[in-house]
Amino acid sequence: MKSLEIFVERIILASRWLLVAFYIGLGIALAFYALTFFIKLWDFASHLTGMDETETILKILGLIDAALIASLVVMVIISGYENFVSRFDNEEEVHWLGQIDAGSLKIKVASTIVAISSIHLLQIFLNVPSYTNEQIFWYTVLHLTFIVSAFFLAVIDKISKKPQKIDLQNL
Repeated sequence: MKSLEIFVERIILASRWLLVAFYIGLGIALAFYALTFFIKLWDFASHLTGMDETETILKILGLIDAALIASLVVMVIISGYENFVSRFDNEEEVHWLGQIDAGSLKIKVASTIVAISSIHLLQIFLNVPSYTNEQIFWYTVLHLTFIVSAFFLAVIDKISKKPQKIDLQNL
């Protein structure tokens, strides 16, 4: 019976390597997204002289948005691999990874989503005539939902990392 238990545990532990397919897929998706970034950058550069200040700001915000999304994908790939699959062999190059656990990763992802949402909301506010009041309202509610969610994730993470005090007298 014990050998069956060990066999099942080995299969379960080995299944973590299936995550590598997802991380490689995200890396490929990131390469495709980099192509779309360069297309946006080329479009911005080629129309730069004909744009007014608001259009220029909107284009730059779109590029910043793309950079944040790409950073989010890289964060998920590297941290996910490090936390759930295997440690990197060359610890010197990725020494900062030891500081990102699953809880920290959730907070960083939530913070990045809030930043991305902020950029989208700013783009909407800079282009108000293109949106109805109802659309602006719901975009704002959605953004506030992201903020509240990120806040609660941070609070939960802080509570879970707080050292538990044990009262020996009441045991």
